[in-house]
Amino acid sequence: MSYLNLSLTLIFVLIPFFLSKHFKLGLEKDTVIAAVRSIIQLLAVGYILQFVFESESYIFIILMVLLMIGAAVQNARKKGVSIRGITWKLIVTYSFIEILTQSILIGLKIIPPTAQYIIPISGMLIGNSMVLSILFLNRFTSEVENRRDETELILTLGGTPKQSIHHSLMAAIRASTIPTIESQKTIGLVQLPGMMSGQIIAGADPVQAVMFQLLIIFLLLTTAVITSIMLGFLSYPSLFNERMQLIKSNKIKR
Repeated sequence: MSYLNLSLTLIFVLIPFFLSKHFKLGLEKDTVIAAVRSIIQLLAVGYILQFVFESESYIFIILMVLLMIGAAVQNARKKGVSIRGITWKLIVTYSFIEILTQSILIGLKIIPPTAQYIIPISGMLIGNSMVLSILFLNRFTSEVENRRDETELILTLGGTPKQSIHHSLMAAIRASTIPTIESQKTIGLVQLPGMMSGQIIAGADPVQAVMFQLLIIFLLLTTAVITSIMLGFLSYPSLFNERMQLIKSNKIKR
């Protein structure tokens, strides 16, 4: 694709811009900011990746992965402000998923240990984990607040913090993983995934593209479940004080 062709794709930015202006949705500023940021960020990343791929240095690969984890944590932590230590909990969760998945992929020689494979796959996994953690934290904090009376009653009757928060925790885990599971049920019928479509457009064999897409699908499923469960069990103890009492929402700090 040439830069001229790329500039023509701005039509798809102008359409929502003018529709927002016509219907007075107030999304014009956010639309422009999103478009400009995506252009700058993606072009910058493109040149950085070109340099990393050519250098073939594991130091740069690690730095890129750490950068992705840091950006994901910074974005996701905003949804968990009511949970103490949410920043390190997210770091541990994302790092564990990255180490686990890459160890299996490289250890079993499913993919070669090169930047061309590690960085794109890491980006997809960390990005998916970030979205799942945001969904989980949003639902979990709502569940805890809505079931506060129920939780405190269980504690009063002698229940442990884990027992009192069990229903809220399980509900949040299920709710955050459902979108991933449901989307995979219709993949290939309702939508053609981006990675598969990109490979086919680039001229790759469709069967090979499907095989790589299946790899990503299975990885995303693991990522979704591990993210929700791990983040949930790391987070719920922070909602209670040393006397096993549920901390008031306005007193909980990061």
